[in-house]
Amino acid sequence: MSTETRNPRSLNLSEMSAVEIVQLMNEEDRSVAEAVSACADSIARMAEVYAETIRNGNRVFYLGAGTSGGLALLDAAEMPPTFGISADTVIALTAEEGIDYTGNAEDSQSKAVEQLKAYGLCANDFVIGLAASGSTPYVVEGLRYAKTVGADTAAIACNEESVIGKLTDYKAEVLTGPEVLTGSTRLKAGTAEKMILNMLSTTAMVLNGKVMSNFMVDMKPSNAKLMKRAISIVTEVTGCEKAQAEAAMHSTGNHVKSAIEYIMQVQNRRGGD
Repeated sequence: MSTETRNPRSLNLSEMSAVEIVQLMNEEDRSVAEAVSACADSIARMAEVYAETIRNGNRVFYLGAGTSGGLALLDAAEMPPTFGISADTVIALTAEEGIDYTGNAEDSQSKAVEQLKAYGLCANDFVIGLAASGSTPYVVEGLRYAKTVGADTAAIACNEESVIGKLTDYKAEVLTGPEVLTGSTRLKAGTAEKMILNMLSTTAMVLNGKVMSNFMVDMKPSNAKLMKRAISIVTEVTGCEKAQAEAAMHSTGNHVKSAIEYIMQVQNRRGGD
């Protein structure tokens, strides 16, 4: 398992200076993007299934333990504010409670099954398992259960011929190789998983019309910073003045896409006069 082997470039890690460690880690991290790129076609197909699942009113589940679970939680949490979808559309399930990775929760062979049953997993849902090793029992058993109900399944792992890769309909096995700190897969493997989650969710939302040009027009402007961003999007897309954008946002319940459509309708009417 390449993620558990020793990296020959860091054999003297404990003797390096701070700058040497930082430089080495930076150099190793540069290889992650290339490793992810090698799986681009597989990731794109997974994103298409992800998009179709949501388009049809169904749900996407992430399964992960440790760092993989934490990254899954992060990505799922970003979906409602960034793309305006409900919190029960993309759901992250983890072996641990929160981000306490000190126990043996990832070894559970029943918890993921219990969680998926509690959510009423059905054949129209999509379950994505994340495990750097590709063999985490919590993830393996969750995916096995998902297969029994007929749900589409996908695996994200950082080793070839992974257990979860062999179980699923789709897979992205990203070969990030040995870590600078032996076995610490929160490093390159975790970075690869984060990159893939970014690609999957963002691509799916673009395919589902949640983006106009490269603007997130279904975002929820829930604070002052986001409201400023929303108004900026409206003014840039429509070319209107800030005051008009603010008025349109107010009249449409602070929905960016609706504000843009409203202003464009006004502009079209004026153009036809």
